[in-house]
Order: sequence, then structure tokens, then C-alpha cells
Amino acid sequence: MATTTASNPSLAQKLRGIKGEAVKFGIVGLSGVVVNFAVFWVCINGLHLASLRSNIAATLIAIFTNYLGYRYWLYRDRDAASRKREITLFLLFSGAGMLIETGVLAFSVYLLGLDSHFEQLGAKVGGLALGTVFRFVSYRTWVFKAAPEPAAEVPAPAAPTGAAAVVAQAELVLAAERIRLAKAE
Repeated sequence: MATTTASNPSLAQKLRGIKGEAVKFGIVGLSGVVVNFAVFWVCINGLHLASLRSNIAATLIAIFTNYLGYRYWLYRDRDAASRKREITLFLLFSGAGMLIETGVLAFSVYLLGLDSHFEQLGAKVGGLALGTVFRFVSYRTWVFKAAPEPAAEVPAPAAPTGAAAVVAQAELVLAAERIRLAKAE
């Protein structure tokens, strides 16, 4: 079976195909970042919560808003047969991304001593960047799976006509005769 370029795209073709998805992922993600940072800022400045609690609250709210954007805009054409599975995986991978983000923030605040609000925002940006890469790969690979392609129908081989039909019939007769003779021996 020959492999064609259409069935086995090159890395450049795969990257071009993912470009639109990455842009839309970025738009939904950017809206989540705005929500995340706004809630984080309100929590640490307005409510005077600790930075890690503020980060977790902000990230949970952003996860909710991002799910809506991913499901109903970016991945609306993807298989949604099992919403329970999808939501479970989304929350699992979002939680892992939140742990990455919170871990970077905790490292910078508690180990490096960077505890001013602007230093915390800087650590949050770094953690968010790492968590975003993780989430993008996870969401597109396991959460919002592509709908299965319908099986392509393979056309039946055309029946031989004319002389080819006679030759094909003769070959069948000879094969049957060989089997009959082999049984008789």
C-alpha cells in the first residue's frame, strides 16, 4: 500500500494545520488570563487573601470560563459523545495546569522571597506560561478529541468485461479443477 502526502502530512503541514487552532486557543486562553489576573488582583489587594489562595481562586474561575470557550467555540466540532468523560479530563488537566502555575508562584514567593505584588504577578505569568503549554497539548490530545472520521467506502473492483471476463472465468474453473483433482488423489 503506497503512502501519499495527503495521508501522511509532513511536520510543516501539521504545523500549518494547527495554526488556526493555536490562535483560537490563545484567544480563549487570553480571556481566561484576563479573568485570572483580575480575580487574583482583587483577592490579594481587595480581599487581602494569601497569594496561593488568591491564585487558586482565580485559576478555578478562569478554568470555568475557559471550558465554555473551548467547548462552545474552539472545539465545538469535536466529539462530544461523552460529556462526563470530557469534563472529568478537562478538570483533571486544568487542575494539573493549576498545580504547575501555583508551584511556580510558591517557589518564587516562599523559596526566592519574591513577595511584592508585582513580583507575584511576574511569577504568575511564568507559571501560567508553563501551565498553558501543558493544557494546550493535553486538551487537544485527550480532552477534546477529534470526531472519528467516517469510514471511507472502498469501491468494489469493476467486474471484468470482454476477454478479461473470459480469462477470469477460466482461471476460476482451473482453480476448482485443481482442488477436485487434489481431493481425488
